[in-house]
Amino acid sequence: MGSPARAGKQSVGRRRYGVRVVDIDINGVSLTRTDPPQEAGERTTLDTFLDYHRATLMWKCSGLTDEQLRTRAVAPSSMSLLGLVRHLTEVENGWFSDFAGRMKPMPYSSRDNRDGDFDDLDTVPVADVFSAYFAECDESRAAVAGHDLDETYTDERGRTFSLRWIYVHMIEEYARHNGHADLLRERLDGATGE
Repeated sequence: MGSPARAGKQSVGRRRYGVRVVDIDINGVSLTRTDPPQEAGERTTLDTFLDYHRATLMWKCSGLTDEQLRTRAVAPSSMSLLGLVRHLTEVENGWFSDFAGRMKPMPYSSRDNRDGDFDDLDTVPVADVFSAYFAECDESRAAVAGHDLDETYTDERGRTFSLRWIYVHMIEEYARHNGHADLLRERLDGATGE
């Protein structure tokens, strides 16, 4: 399995028809992280890069205990792998649900507790966090299915965003936080890898 459970090494997976494939088991859910195609249409490229980054985050979390997932980076940061999963659950919710006109409240943060996604982790059931994340990703996919990349939505502040912009922003958001996840994982058990 491509899980990064061995200290100091993280499997880069196997190759299938020249494409790197990593099998991931996280919270009882089996996933496969596959490199995005090098030649594809725009929508397929955006969908597969976003799914690749979603799976990368799960890969960084796989094989760890609940305590390790809650471990903070370095004071004064409150960043942890579990906090990143909660944060990206809210980011998925905020962009894709809003685009689809399903304005849902944030599950972890609020106006009074803006860092609730990274804070308040000590007693939260880890399985519930991953279940919420997987459900939100499924809702995100459903929210944009059948919509053209040029379609737009206007947020509560009057800013207009195309679906294409939202995809690119989400890929950027995941790529940045996957860099954080890589450092957090290495600090926990020495595992490294893309």
